[in-house]
Amino acid sequence: MLLVPGLGNSGPEHWQSLWEARDGYLRVQQRDWEHPACSEWIGSLDRAVRAAAADVLIAAHSLGTLLVTQWLARTKIRIGGALLVAVPDPGAPGFPPQARGFAPIARVRLDSPSLVVASTDDPYGDLPFVQQCAESWGSRLINIGAAGHINAASGLGEWTEGHRLLESLRSTASPAHSLPE
Repeated sequence: MLLVPGLGNSGPEHWQSLWEARDGYLRVQQRDWEHPACSEWIGSLDRAVRAAAADVLIAAHSLGTLLVTQWLARTKIRIGGALLVAVPDPGAPGFPPQARGFAPIARVRLDSPSLVVASTDDPYGDLPFVQQCAESWGSRLINIGAAGHINAASGLGEWTEGHRLLESLRSTASPAHSLPE
């Protein structure tokens, strides 16, 4: 399992950090969490996936979802699946200006199974935008109701339901192709 945080990384109370501590999942590391460069972040993700098993599952949050979908749109590598949580809208007024390099959104059908998890009151990506993304990616959309940005401030703790969703990708994914050299 690979965890792909967004801008600023995920703090100690974020579900990604709790999963990392509890289950030993690996976090994709970035050189600069506060000033993301899309191409640099894609390189870090690519190296992490290549170092993992061919059927790796990814749990991405916020800007990490845009990173994962940009990478999946460009690579021939097929992963076991991606849980894409709290997809932000780079065109929204509240989108952090230092992360603008992640636009435009990759609007292609992904070659790996994916679930998009959305909240009805996410300040960074409204439900109609997230629905459009899920549809263009060929992802199943899961609306969890009013849960803010689905982060530590949402009070989810270890977010057991999210972990179940991630595990569900393992059972629905077809065997992944081997990683190219």
